[in-house]
Amino acid sequence: MSIKTVFRALNSAEAQLVRSQLEAANFNVFVADESSALSMDGYVLGAGGIRIQVPDNEEVDAREFLKSCGYNIE
Repeated sequence: MSIKTVFRALNSAEAQLVRSQLEAANFNVFVADESSALSMDGYVLGAGGIRIQVPDNEEVDAREFLKSCGYNIE
């Protein structure tokens, strides 16, 4: 099973909010790159944000859930 990125946050607070919303909706969530993005000022932009990821079989449902929460999802 692989994991897919469903959201990119530009700060830790937003990443944790999205993570908690997905977990409350029973998704299996992994937050990637949070520590490295916080290690230096401005690095989060260079790293492409903090990635919120779910297993590939949950990707479509997770994206739809985030859209229903008002997030701008590609």
